[in-house]
Amino acid sequence: MISISRLLCDAIAPGDDLRYGGGARPPIVVWNCTQRCNLRCVHCYARAQDRIYHGELTTEEGKAFIQDLADFGVPVILFSGGEPTLRRDIIELATWAKQLGVRPVLSTNGTLITARLAEEIAQVGFGEVGVSIDGIGAANDQFRGQEGAFEAALNGIRQLVALKQRVSLRLTITRHNLREIPAIFDLVEREGIDRICLYHLTYVGRASEMQTEDVSHQETRELMELIIERTLELHRRGFNKEILTVDNHADGVYLYLRAKKKHPDRAAAILELLQRNGGNNSGIRIAAVDNQGDVHPDQFWWHYSLGNVRQRKFGDIWADTSEPLLQGLRDRKSQLNGRCGRCQYLDLCNGNLRVRAEAVYGDVWADDPACYLTDEEIGL
Repeated sequence: MISISRLLCDAIAPGDDLRYGGGARPPIVVWNCTQRCNLRCVHCYARAQDRIYHGELTTEEGKAFIQDLADFGVPVILFSGGEPTLRRDIIELATWAKQLGVRPVLSTNGTLITARLAEEIAQVGFGEVGVSIDGIGAANDQFRGQEGAFEAALNGIRQLVALKQRVSLRLTITRHNLREIPAIFDLVEREGIDRICLYHLTYVGRASEMQTEDVSHQETRELMELIIERTLELHRRGFNKEILTVDNHADGVYLYLRAKKKHPDRAAAILELLQRNGGNNSGIRIAAVDNQGDVHPDQFWWHYSLGNVRQRKFGDIWADTSEPLLQGLRDRKSQLNGRCGRCQYLDLCNGNLRVRAEAVYGDVWADDPACYLTDEEIGL
C-alpha cells in the first residue's frame, strides 16, 4: 500500500506503525474465510460464487488457526472472502481474534450489513471495515453483477458510520470506472468515510480475462495526478481522509519524482518513508490463507500453496526457508529480470507485484507490466 496522504501531507493514520515500522516482523494475514459470495464481481480473484463450498475451515478449526496466528505474533487478521459476512460465525471468530490480541479487519461488499450486523461489528471493535464499491450506481451494479448492489452497500456504509465504526472504501481501477474516481472522492467526503483504497488491477481469478480492460500507463499517470490533487485539496480543507493506492509500488516512486520537481521540501521525507516501507511485501510482511486452509504469499497466489494449516501451524509454514517461492520472494532483487532488475528504485518498490508478471509473461521474475515509469525515470 502507498499512503498518498501520509507521503504528501504527513497525515498519520492507523496502521502506519506496520507500514513504516521497518524491520522483520510476522505478517499481516488475509484470511479468505469463505469462497461463497452473494455477488459475482467480474474482477474477483477468488472466483467466488453464491454456492456452498465444502471443506472450508470450521469454527473450531478457525479458532485454532487464529490461536496459531496469535502465538506467532501476527498483528492483524483481515477477514475476507468471498463475502465473509455469509459465515454465521464471523462475529465469533473476530471476537476470538480480538481477545487474543490480533487486530481484526473486515473486507466486505457491504450489501448484507443490516442495522443489527453493524451493531455487532461495532461491538467487536474491528480496526476497520473495508467496503468494496467499483463505481457509482449502475456502474457499480454492472461490475458486481447485481442490480441494487450500490444502494445496498451504501446503506451498509451508513449503518457503520452512524456507529462511528472506521470505514474504508475500496475500488479496483479499470477502464470501466476510471472516470468514476472523482465521484468516489465526493462520496467519501459526503458520507463521512475515513479512507479510500484504490487498487490497481491484478490479473488473477476472473480478472485474468481482463488484461485488455486495464488502464494504460498514460491513464495511470493522469489518475495519479488526480489522486494527488484531490488528496491535497482534502487536506487543505481540513478533511482527515486516508488516501491509499494498492498493488503498484511504482506509485510511490512517481510521487517521489514528482515531489523533487514540485515540492522539493517534501521529497526527502517521502523518500525516507518509502525506504522504511520497503515496497511490495508479498511473502514477507503479508500472507494469505484461503477457505480450505492453504497458505499463500498473498491473496492473489491461490494457484500456489505453501502448505496447509490443517497439517502444520501457520508459523511453521511461514518460517520454512526451504520453500522455493517464499525463498525467492524474500530475496527477489537478485532474481529479477529486465527493467525491474536494473531499476535504480528497486529498494523502493521491491520488484512490485510478481504474480502480475507471472500472469502476463509466465515468469515470476519478469517485469511487472503495470509499471508505468519511463526508462529515463528509473535510470536506464
